[in-house]
Amino acid sequence: MQLPEGTAQPRQADNTQVKALARAFRWKRMLESGEFATITELAEREGIAPSYMTRVLRLTLLAPGIIEAVLDGRQGDAVTLARLMDPFPISWIEQKNTFLGT
Repeated sequence: MQLPEGTAQPRQADNTQVKALARAFRWKRMLESGEFATITELAEREGIAPSYMTRVLRLTLLAPGIIEAVLDGRQGDAVTLARLMDPFPISWIEQKNTFLGT
C-alpha cells in the first residue's frame, strides 16, 4: 500500500522492546509484592540468568517519556534493546539526551 505524498508513516512499536519493558515491570511488581524474595529466586523460576534479569529490571528506571516513546514507536532507529540494556544515566534529563537526543 502506498500512502499519499506528504502523509506520515504510521508508527509501529518495536515488539521486542515492548516485551522487555512489560517483563521488567512485571518482575518488579513480583519482587515488590514479596512473591519472590530475591532476583536470584525469581530468575530461577523464570529459567533465566540473574544477570540478564537485572539488566532487564534496569528498564524500570527509564524516564516515563522514553517508555512512552518506545510504546508508541517514537523512539527512533538509534534506540535498540541492546542500547537500552547497556548502563544508562540515572537522571531522566540525561536519559532523554542520550536516547532521544532532545
